[in-house]
Amino acid sequence: MKNITDLFSQSYMPFKALLFYQNEKDDLYVESYDMDALGRPINAHPLSQRESNALSESMKSKQENADGFLCTAGLIPDRVLYIDRSGDGIVIWYTPEMKRHLIFKSDLGISDGEAHVPPLLWKASKNSLSLWALANNDRPNLETTLYQAPFFNIYSDGRICMGNVDIKFCLNVDLDFFMLHWEKLYFGSAFSHLLQGVSPVKGNIIQLWQEQINTENPFPLRQLKKFPKLLKDIIR
Repeated sequence: MKNITDLFSQSYMPFKALLFYQNEKDDLYVESYDMDALGRPINAHPLSQRESNALSESMKSKQENADGFLCTAGLIPDRVLYIDRSGDGIVIWYTPEMKRHLIFKSDLGISDGEAHVPPLLWKASKNSLSLWALANNDRPNLETTLYQAPFFNIYSDGRICMGNVDIKFCLNVDLDFFMLHWEKLYFGSAFSHLLQGVSPVKGNIIQLWQEQINTENPFPLRQLKKFPKLLKDIIR
């Protein structure tokens, strides 16, 4: 399995260089260079109106996309706890106990199907996801105790390994889609193995899900393992 953070590299090739001159009166003059196949500046010339307009439109487009990043058309959903729109963004939200369709690799010996999962705390950026469990459906606060999420493919610090799932978010993705898409991607991928060889629950995790799948049994919260940090500790 490869880590999802490897999926976000992009290749950019230089095609234009700008050199800014300034005199003692603070007047500016901009010289434009084209780039050859080896990335070397050639064909120096004053910045043209066409080049200036293209640069302005590009910057305007990027700003408009950034302005829409993690915004919402209505009220912020009550389940959202924290938002940081800078960089790759961070959103922390929670979901109550509910039924989910779970998928397992066949060698685990667990049938695919629906099962109750505990309340969950989600922390996501454009390229990473972390997940913890909660003890009840109450809205978490800064002092809320966290528990390890009772699933496979998860590190002890809460980070999720999404394998080869293709994660793509546009620059202006809205808040609601961002959260729902992460949830869909997570439960739409197959659980395959334990990471670091440590069970995230008390007892046998395979037996736990064998007993939960396709039943009406509520998730046994007594089997959750306490996480060593509170909610306030995982912000940022």
